[in-house]
Amino acid sequence: MNATDRFLRARDFLLANREDYAAAYSCFRWPEMGSFNWALDYFDVIAKGNDRPGLWVVDEAGETQLSFAELGERSNRAANLLRKSGVERGDVILTLLPNVPQLWEITLAAMKLGAVISPAAPLLTADDVLDRIERGRIRHIITDAAGSLKCDGVPNSVSRILVGAQLGGWTAYEEVEMASPAFNPDRLTRPDDPLLLYFTSGTTAKPKMVLHTHRSYPVGHLSTMYWIGLKPGDVHYNISSPGWAKQAWSSFFAPWNAGATVFVFNQTRFDAKKTLSALVKHQVTTLCAPPTVWRMLILEDLAAYPVKLREVVSAGEPLNPEVIERVHKAWGTTIRDGYGQTETTALAGNSPGQAVKPGSMGRPLPGYNLALLDAAGVPAEEGEISVTWDRLPACPESGQAGSLPYEGRPAGLMAGYVGCAEPTAEDCYRTCDVATRDADGYLWYVGRADDVFKSSDYRISPFEIESALLEHESVAEAAVVPSPDPVRLNVPKAFIVLKPGIDACRDTALSIFRFLRERLAPYQRVRRLEFAELPKTISGKIRRVELRAREMKRGSNAERLANEYREGDLAEV
Repeated sequence: MNATDRFLRARDFLLANREDYAAAYSCFRWPEMGSFNWALDYFDVIAKGNDRPGLWVVDEAGETQLSFAELGERSNRAANLLRKSGVERGDVILTLLPNVPQLWEITLAAMKLGAVISPAAPLLTADDVLDRIERGRIRHIITDAAGSLKCDGVPNSVSRILVGAQLGGWTAYEEVEMASPAFNPDRLTRPDDPLLLYFTSGTTAKPKMVLHTHRSYPVGHLSTMYWIGLKPGDVHYNISSPGWAKQAWSSFFAPWNAGATVFVFNQTRFDAKKTLSALVKHQVTTLCAPPTVWRMLILEDLAAYPVKLREVVSAGEPLNPEVIERVHKAWGTTIRDGYGQTETTALAGNSPGQAVKPGSMGRPLPGYNLALLDAAGVPAEEGEISVTWDRLPACPESGQAGSLPYEGRPAGLMAGYVGCAEPTAEDCYRTCDVATRDADGYLWYVGRADDVFKSSDYRISPFEIESALLEHESVAEAAVVPSPDPVRLNVPKAFIVLKPGIDACRDTALSIFRFLRERLAPYQRVRRLEFAELPKTISGKIRRVELRAREMKRGSNAERLANEYREGDLAEV
């Protein structure tokens, strides 16, 4: 059996058991390959003679549909153009492009060449671009006219390809039309050959460089395909910006692993009404969106949009139960939360056909052993979510078994961090996310290891408080961090974004304080709140580290800010 057949066999097993979690989890095994290039050995195989749409991009100018067969041929042409432009196996290419069809062609082309792709978001600054070129040892950059304005300081040794325009010193990507539609690779691709170089979102520190291989993301995203519940022929829409690993997760590997159509709806600025209309008009069947988008969608009258959605999922940050309830009431469909990182594929999720516990990230997905480890590396009732592949000691308190269903390093785990002095563990990857596990095996998010804090000797999980805040009718978004206090060490402080039309005033603050008093234990209650915008990464994740640092700098006796309110000052609470 060759590598293509092994991959298809593993994929087809998950498709056949998409609603049988017990069978999928217990019997799935990652396929082993002696050599494997997903673009050549899988995509081109399913693309041959396949006229079904593989990519469907809609924007204000119109829409573009490319069949699987067309994508196979166009990526061959692109690979030949890149080779002519000096791209060699192992070279790192920075792609600084929005969600345009060329991005998918170029990604496939780079894979076929054996080059390493480093996706970047169009929102990067010129300084960000230079930092990535230096730290990532970038040898080629592919961008559009807008991106070229951020490349003035790029060294001349870096080759340049421009999409959709012409500029002196740049190779026009449009020359792809003259390239040969037949591509011949220089050699076989090994599964551990480098493929993707990602920069993490930087929620807590300067972004790390994460290296993935021809095994870890193409093969590893079989777990993501399973979590989403994709089927051949689906029209799958993932709301994501290029440069974020979630774009590769759900706008590239997972849908194409299933033979589904990748749907893209481009907007200059996100508009919930337009997005909902697009879902209806184009009969999207599966949708993945981050919590920020879901919170914006539920501000609309969802019931007024007769969507054809079969599966709806969320990832990026834990989704609050209030949002899940609102969507189910309107559409009769339950948002299934999932969990993973740039360093991995989908690790845990509420999988199709299984009972969803609102607020839970679900259970470990096929192919992964997940343990909750304390600081000493011992299984615990509450601990750091860790990917393991060696036998662990049993945990009497939590009931975690000492034996593991999977042996060997899981396919979907990164090769490691580039340029990082910290060694990568040989038998465990610790995510820095803390969770608990219930009797049914469902995982419950507590917070980032550095987000959980103490107040009056109680451990505080920001996520629990944020979930309660989002149930208030005036709150659109919230982030909770410790604020120094001379008596309690720290007290919970909430930074709050209000829904449109709500005044950031004393009466609103009073209403929120009263609301929380009825729902949270005394030690959990927010003692201070501030109406303010939330700092976020380019992928939309809240940078609590920035808010926390600001509070620590202000100290325990800081003067009150203009939009800051304190529970003790409101006698009516």
